[in-house]
Amino acid sequence: MVGKREIDQKFYLVREDVLPEAMKKTLEAKALLERGTAESIWDAVQQVDLSRSAFYKYRDTVFPFHTVVKEKIISLFFFLEDKPGALSKLLSIVASCSCNVLTIHQTIPLQGRANVTLSLDVTEMNVNMDELLGKLRRLEFVAKVEVVSSGG
Repeated sequence: MVGKREIDQKFYLVREDVLPEAMKKTLEAKALLERGTAESIWDAVQQVDLSRSAFYKYRDTVFPFHTVVKEKIISLFFFLEDKPGALSKLLSIVASCSCNVLTIHQTIPLQGRANVTLSLDVTEMNVNMDELLGKLRRLEFVAKVEVVSSGG
């Protein structure tokens, strides 16, 4: 069962000067990877003097403001129990929030669970991101939902 803390997850806008150094360096490393200045995560973290563990800790939790505001595409990662109709119900909620599915990637279920990644165009989304994530996390077959990226 998904904990209350994960269901009620919220997002905040924070000024750069109050961010911990590891988060700032994570943003720098992500920028190097996006521009192609670094060929790998290892290369990027070396260039900004950051540990790989810190990069992996923060990479999916910190984003430049301009990226989130400008881009209307998000990718969500799900860890789903393998139950009939699970993906259909998940997609129904996505559609009810006026999100357009761009891609779906699903692994073969192993030990009763599958990984699913959705890329969504959220230009016309009729709820805020916290509401969408909350609705998806409340599904009984959803073990985990994460925002993998926002950008196009």
